[in-house]
Amino acid sequence: MDVSIVVPLLNEDESLPELCAWIERVVTANGLTYEIIMIDDGSTDNSWQVIEQLRAKNNNIKGIRFQRNYGKSAALNEGFKAALGKVVITMDADMQDSPDEIPELRRMIIEDGYDLVSGWKKKRFDNTLTKNIPSKFFNWATRRISKIQLHDFNCGLKAYRLKVVKSIEVYGEMHRYIPVLAKWAGFKKIGEKVVEHRKRKYGTTKFGWERFVNGFLDLASITFVGKYGKRPMHFFGLWGSGVLVLGLLMVLYLIVSKIIEPEYAITNRPVFYISLTLMVMGTLMFIAGFLGELISRNSPGRNHYLIEQKTGID
Repeated sequence: MDVSIVVPLLNEDESLPELCAWIERVVTANGLTYEIIMIDDGSTDNSWQVIEQLRAKNNNIKGIRFQRNYGKSAALNEGFKAALGKVVITMDADMQDSPDEIPELRRMIIEDGYDLVSGWKKKRFDNTLTKNIPSKFFNWATRRISKIQLHDFNCGLKAYRLKVVKSIEVYGEMHRYIPVLAKWAGFKKIGEKVVEHRKRKYGTTKFGWERFVNGFLDLASITFVGKYGKRPMHFFGLWGSGVLVLGLLMVLYLIVSKIIEPEYAITNRPVFYISLTLMVMGTLMFIAGFLGELISRNSPGRNHYLIEQKTGID
């Protein structure tokens, strides 16, 4: 199969027929074999009924239904598991992503050799205050931390080599940082393409202000796990040891002070309580690193590495 098109959705029953018809026109005109995988993330409207109707007319359309809303990351993860095409393309169901971009995105994966191509909605039609400005900040922060030079990490329109989506797990709200997950998994050739951003035709946005807080927390989480997930002692042990040593030095200072001035009560000095706190914190951090290392070394995926093979998934 040439291409798998993964479409996560929530309450998008109005847009689905038009979106599927548009995708069918594009892939048919370009002679591509395809599948459309639609993941209903717990919709409360008629989205699932519409998917069933579309499936009855076109065997290339597949549906996955969640019993409740689990979020876009979970929907994408299930879509990636089901995908069979050599190139996997994700797009939103709200008609703001143009299916006309599919052939060029696929070409960049097949011919230019990219592992992942992310769309860049250079000209946007969103509200500047509530979306554009915060998005620019998060994209800047992600570029600085991940060293991946993309302008729009959160763009829903992306193309992947099949091996990429089979090698990563998207959880929580990590859909914003799939390029970072791919990089940590060993895929280094990540590109970008300017894509059309269309005005929303149906429905309303499903994301609120909480995405800003969640986005920051997810970025901190993925950065830590990517760097120290396999070696937690290198983080907790280093900082724990430093804090513990600092506390011990303060205790040594108090002991010397007591020798010089025997009449001075150590427990009356603030540095005494600071040193105790630092030693407790350092010990706890060291123990956390030790326990993390035990868990990591005994986990089933400890020695899972991405290996190039001549057989299997290309």
